Amino acid sequence: MNYRHHFHAGNFADVMKHVLVVQLIRALQKKETGFVYVDTHAGRGSYDLSAAAKGDSRVRNPEWPDGIGRLWAAPELPESVEDYVTLVKQFDHDRGNRDALPRFYPGSPWLARLLARPQDRLALSEKHPEEFTALSEEFRFSPRTTVEEMDGYVAMRAVLPPLERRALTLIDPAYEAQDEFEQTIKALRDGLARLRTGVFALWYPLTSRARVDEFFEQLLLLSPPSTVVLELAIAGEMSAIRMRGCGLAVINPPWKFDDLALSALTALAPILQQGAGGVASKRWLVASK
Repeated sequence: MNYRHHFHAGNFADVMKHVLVVQLIRALQKKETGFVYVDTHAGRGSYDLSAAAKGDSRVRNPEWPDGIGRLWAAPELPESVEDYVTLVKQFDHDRGNRDALPRFYPGSPWLARLLARPQDRLALSEKHPEEFTALSEEFRFSPRTTVEEMDGYVAMRAVLPPLERRALTLIDPAYEAQDEFEQTIKALRDGLARLRTGVFALWYPLTSRARVDEFFEQLLLLSPPSTVVLELAIAGEMSAIRMRGCGLAVINPPWKFDDLALSALTALAPILQQGAGGVASKRWLVASK
C-alpha cells in the first residue's frame, strides 16, 4: 500500500467526515452507557500540516488550505461545525502551535479520544507498518484504547460484538484497491451479523457515480437496518476535479442525526466548493422506522 493520508490531511473530505463523526459520537453519548469506537483504517492518528507539501519525491500542493484552512477563521458556523473546529483548534494548541494558521491536525482516532468518556473505549486498527508505528506512539498512554497492526476488516470480527453491546464503527479505507467496495460489503455482512444494532459509518469518495451506485445495490442485498446517505460535492459532475466530493453512509443513524448532518453539510457546501455545482444532499437508502 503506497497511500499516505499525511498529504491529504485536513482537506475537504476530512472536514466533511470528521464533522459527522464528531456528531455521531455526541449522539451516542446522550445515553449514559458506554460504547466502543472502532476505527478500521486509523492511519497515524495525527498529522503535521507543515509537512503536507513534501511528497515522497516531489513537492505537492497541500490540500488543507481548501479544507480546515477555510474554516479556521470563518464566522457564524453552525454549532455542529463549530464543535469540530473547536476540537481541532484545541488539539493544534495543545501540540504547541501558536501561529495564526493550523499546523497539527487530529485524525478520527484523536477526535474520538478527545470526546471519549471514562466508560467509552477505542479500538484502532492500521495495517501499514509505518502508520501503525506512529499510531501506537500517539496512543501509548491513552486509557481504554487498543491499537492493532492488522487489516481493519479482520479487526471488526475481533471486536464485534463488544461487551458494551454498543458500537460506532468507522470504515474509511484509502480506496487504492480495486475491490475496496467489495471488501467493505463483506466486512459489513460480518459486522451486522455480530451486532445488528451497531452504528456503521462508511466513508467513500465521489469519483464515479456508477461505482458508488453499484456499491449501494450490493449494500441493499444485505438487508441492512435504516441507512442514510449523506454527500458533499465541492463541484458538479462535469468538473475536471478527480474527487469532486465524498459521502458517508450511516447504518443505524442515531435519532435526528440525519437532519443535523444535512444542516452541517449545507453550511459547508458554499465554504468548501471548488467549482460550480457544489451541493450537500441526503437520502434514505433504507427508510428509518
